[in-house]
Amino acid sequence: MERQVAVLGTYQSTFKTNDVDRTYVDQIEQAAIGVFRDSGLYPDDIDAVVVSLAPTFFMGVADADRWAVDHFFGAGKPVFRVHTGGATGGSAIHAAQSLVRSGMARSVLIIGAERIAETPDAQKVLNLIFDAFYERDMPLSTNSLVAMRAASYMKRYGVTQEDLARVVVRARRNALSNPNAHLKGAISVDEVMNSRMIVYPLKLFDICPRSSGSAAMIVGDMSMARRAKVARPAFINGVGSLSDSYWMGDRMVPTGDTDVVDYDLVRHTAVDCFAMAGITDPIRQIQVTEFYDPYSINSPVSLEQFGFCSRGTALRLERDGSWERDGGAVAVNPSGGTLCTNPIAITGLVRAIDAANQVMGKAGDMQVRDVRNALATASGGTAQFYNCTLFGADPFHA
Repeated sequence: MERQVAVLGTYQSTFKTNDVDRTYVDQIEQAAIGVFRDSGLYPDDIDAVVVSLAPTFFMGVADADRWAVDHFFGAGKPVFRVHTGGATGGSAIHAAQSLVRSGMARSVLIIGAERIAETPDAQKVLNLIFDAFYERDMPLSTNSLVAMRAASYMKRYGVTQEDLARVVVRARRNALSNPNAHLKGAISVDEVMNSRMIVYPLKLFDICPRSSGSAAMIVGDMSMARRAKVARPAFINGVGSLSDSYWMGDRMVPTGDTDVVDYDLVRHTAVDCFAMAGITDPIRQIQVTEFYDPYSINSPVSLEQFGFCSRGTALRLERDGSWERDGGAVAVNPSGGTLCTNPIAITGLVRAIDAANQVMGKAGDMQVRDVRNALATASGGTAQFYNCTLFGADPFHA
């Protein structure tokens, strides 16, 4: 019999470019201690651990999960490492959720850390995801790939660079209420427009930072929820996860279900997640989204593909304040999102923590009123992996 899965505790550090005072092991230990304190549970209460760990090239230490195993109390327990690029944090949650839901574990610790600034040029590491013979020498990069998508989207729907800049302005403003956010501040559309051009139409402020820090979450079944000190758990009511073709050339033009401009993979993932969670009208049933949005183009496309609005309209609705934390139709990334904080190995986990905390009423100054459902997403590879998680205030039974 499948079990209901609840979030029993969360933790995230303050994020910044460098964390010179801590090693990876120190970061992991900090997250483990933090999440146990938050949940009221102890290491002996945990049946398994899922480590959220993306490319270790970023810090130059191979198999960092093995190095840190004693520091997240994993010795003597099943330990799983998950790696799907930027989607890793979300994939780690899905792995843990599956262990609990299947009855293989009563509770699972999800934990990870990131030290991306250890490498002098993260883009060189990220470029290794492209095919060595046909794509890497073009030269494709994560920035140029997303820029092509953004330019095509702008042409297809008649929106402007200023429209993208408004997304950044909202994100940075929201992050002012987030004590853990890396970038924050009251900036203007003009300031975004005047930031250095990286790859047209994306400027420096349209792109996320490189962030270092740690995060952890504990999920468990109802017996563990009763043991934990959490007053109001968030239930994992829906999950969706899909992968796309590896070859970018197969996704650069509309070919059935693989249109890279509108990122149709998101829509197909949403169908699975919403069906599992009983979501039929997202704009009415979901109060908060925490989208994986390392670029200003990501959240508008996600809003459209998840059905919060029709295609090509999200940026126009941005002008009207539809996605504001207070008074909008849906509070989009009240934490500031990935545009403000991007510790790649755990970005998807942080998005999920921020969403779950909204449901649990633990979001502090970021808290949105009357949250019943919150959605978190993560994306990795060459826009190849995508997953989403729906957290609810009440368990859903189909």
